[in-house]
Amino acid sequence: MISRNIFTDVLLIALLTSVQVFLLNRIPLFDKYIPVLYPVFVMFYPFYRNKFVFLGLSFLLGLSVDIVLGTWGINAFATVTIAYFRTLIFRTTTETSTDFFSFLSLNWSQFLFFIFISIFIHQLLVQYLEFFKLSRLLDVFINVLATSVVSFVFILVYAVAFRIKQKV
Repeated sequence: MISRNIFTDVLLIALLTSVQVFLLNRIPLFDKYIPVLYPVFVMFYPFYRNKFVFLGLSFLLGLSVDIVLGTWGINAFATVTIAYFRTLIFRTTTETSTDFFSFLSLNWSQFLFFIFISIFIHQLLVQYLEFFKLSRLLDVFINVLATSVVSFVFILVYAVAFRIKQKV
């Protein structure tokens, strides 16, 4: 197994950005919903690692997606926000009160709920910052929900394929 350090994290950021921009953004489902996979970096980053480095890497991830897509920092904002509140999201979705977090200690329903809430918050921030109009409030919310479900399926496949629950 490859040891995780900043160099491997930057390589993972480059890989996730490439997959998002050059593959997933080119296959919108139902001609409307684009799945996002890059937030898996934030969701599955080890809890015991340095939080400041984690926030910086999360910003780098969001900014790299923004640079290629030309979205002016929307993805960086959403990615850093879920990175900053990840511990709070984890504690509230899993009812964990300790400072030691591990996905191994979770049952599958808690693990899946954590993934869905994280991706929903990310998509809520991205979609409302990009498309917000009071007249389209319901349309944007439906788009957030549908994109979150589609992204959830892709992230679930990623988590099962790479056995994330056993590794982190």
